[in-house]
Amino acid sequence: MKQEFSTKWIGSKNPRKQRKYLHNAPLHIRGKFLNAHLSKELRVKHGKRGIPLRKDDEILIMRGSFAKKKAKVLSVDTKRTRVVLDGITRNKRDGTKVPVFFHPSNLQIILLNAEDKERLKILTRGKEKNNAPNKSTN
Repeated sequence: MKQEFSTKWIGSKNPRKQRKYLHNAPLHIRGKFLNAHLSKELRVKHGKRGIPLRKDDEILIMRGSFAKKKAKVLSVDTKRTRVVLDGITRNKRDGTKVPVFFHPSNLQIILLNAEDKERLKILTRGKEKNNAPNKSTN
């Protein structure tokens, strides 16, 4: 089986091919795998279902043993597709605390980091097209 990554790959029902695509994807495409759903309020406000996670976003954990807890994003690991949250740790047997890694699909964004101007441009970019008056040729 080839190891090269193909941008022309459309999709497959075969889990082996799906895993291969995720594993061999370059970093600029892996960033797209870091999307998380928006809360209902943000979804209505921005007109989008999900956006990529960034540092300092406030999130709600939806799945797992930490479900229904709110936390702030400390770091996002693009290479391994995982997120570290502030205050969410596990105790090892020797008593040391280690951070718990989460997959972005198990998280929901409650509050966006408003300091990032580029991100706000991306969020408002689609609204300009939607609010433009339709020109019909009657």
